[in-house]
Amino acid sequence: MIGLSALVQTLEVEAPVRKPSCVSKQRIKELKKDTGEWRIFDSKYAVEDTVTAHLTFSLRHEDLDLLVLKLVFAALPEKEITSYVKSAPTGPIVRRVWFLYEFLTGKRLNVPDSGKVTTIDLLDSEDYFVSEGIVSTRHRIRNNLLGTQGFCPVIRRTDVINQLISKRLSDRAHNMIRTISTALIARASSFLLLADTQASFAIEGERLPINTKERWLRAVQQAGKHPLSKDELNRLHSILIGDYRFIKPGLRTDSVFIGERFENEPIPEFIGARPQDLDDLVNGLVAASLRMSESSLDAVVQASAIAFGFIYIHPYDDGNGRLHRCLIHQILQERKFSPAELVFPISSVMLKWIDEYKTVLQNHSRPLMTFINWVPTERGNVDVKNDTADLYRYFDCTEAAEFLYRCVEETIDEDIPREIDYLTRHDKAMQQILNQIEMPNRLAEDFIMFMRQNKWQLPKRRRNDEFKELTGPEVESLESIVRTAFDGFEAESSR
Repeated sequence: MIGLSALVQTLEVEAPVRKPSCVSKQRIKELKKDTGEWRIFDSKYAVEDTVTAHLTFSLRHEDLDLLVLKLVFAALPEKEITSYVKSAPTGPIVRRVWFLYEFLTGKRLNVPDSGKVTTIDLLDSEDYFVSEGIVSTRHRIRNNLLGTQGFCPVIRRTDVINQLISKRLSDRAHNMIRTISTALIARASSFLLLADTQASFAIEGERLPINTKERWLRAVQQAGKHPLSKDELNRLHSILIGDYRFIKPGLRTDSVFIGERFENEPIPEFIGARPQDLDDLVNGLVAASLRMSESSLDAVVQASAIAFGFIYIHPYDDGNGRLHRCLIHQILQERKFSPAELVFPISSVMLKWIDEYKTVLQNHSRPLMTFINWVPTERGNVDVKNDTADLYRYFDCTEAAEFLYRCVEETIDEDIPREIDYLTRHDKAMQQILNQIEMPNRLAEDFIMFMRQNKWQLPKRRRNDEFKELTGPEVESLESIVRTAFDGFEAESSR
């Protein structure tokens, strides 16, 4: 093993190395290859089996993992890292390690500030999404991490994300609505918002009483109206919950887990952050979001980091999933990525891709469970016995960002155009029906709806009930109008 995996083994650190690296004893054709679970390097990458050599290798060749690095630093004698820094205090890799050690641990090494050396970026913007950066004169490092010590996700630049960014989906959405009447956009937005509402509750298998639906609609409609803050999170949460008789308002004061119970014994799939850590974590999340906004980070990438970071923390007694999805709207609206007149039905796509959505969440959460020491309580809850704050503070959000960006692409390329297409065809059919037969608008709409629900044919029962006054030829004529208007329309529309 080499890099972080070697350090974790040597120092006996309990840490989730998600993709360990190793060096082949032989030469390999690709120099380095990814097997899915391991990253294998050619024998020429071999280094001395020392802490400093593995640290250097990790910063050069491995994905940045702030969580594992912090745990490794905590296990290192301070004199060893001090000696390492003093051995080459102007070296780019050494300065990065030095900065990260002091950033993550909060300790200041007994090392003088850097002299007059060129300031370098902490992260390479070709490999990572970065902030504008703040120069640390002590290390001559430009700290361009996305967050702060309180909350700092890492998102790698992948071909998937770069290609999606290049499509300029926000411009596509804004240009789309400029070519459509305000009235039609308003009607499309109304349905898309309803579809998003129903999907958000269906994702969690929750029922959707009318008052709950109205609260979700109000929350999403208000998303982005005010800058993200802890107070704004609490406000949105209060809208979503409404009734606090059985749910405590504000950040929770008890532990929370996702999973089942067997005879009142918890069987957790994932455990949220400890109550005593929530205030710092939520403040960190808010500060990181502001840092990302001020750096003009891509809005969907930012929404991924904040929304998925939020759901991992799980700061409320209930409603975390709904608020997690509401935060996506919050960021996209706040950053003006989505048009103010239109709601992206992202929850609808998540529901359509529910297995992949769950996989994204589980790929992050499952490896962490090994490092959460908990015991069951008498009331069927969990009691976490170790310090777990960093498990929620530092994480790689790349997979979630890829997933969310593809959801946004699907809404803009498929769902919104389909809804606008439906309404355009619907209006054409309505006009022709009313030109031929005088009837109430609502009845004409029902005629179209019944046909759509019955494979574009009016059901016999409806012909003998609501439309019994129509003659056979009249029914056939109206059916022809509707079929012609909807010729080629995708019948599997979410309507």
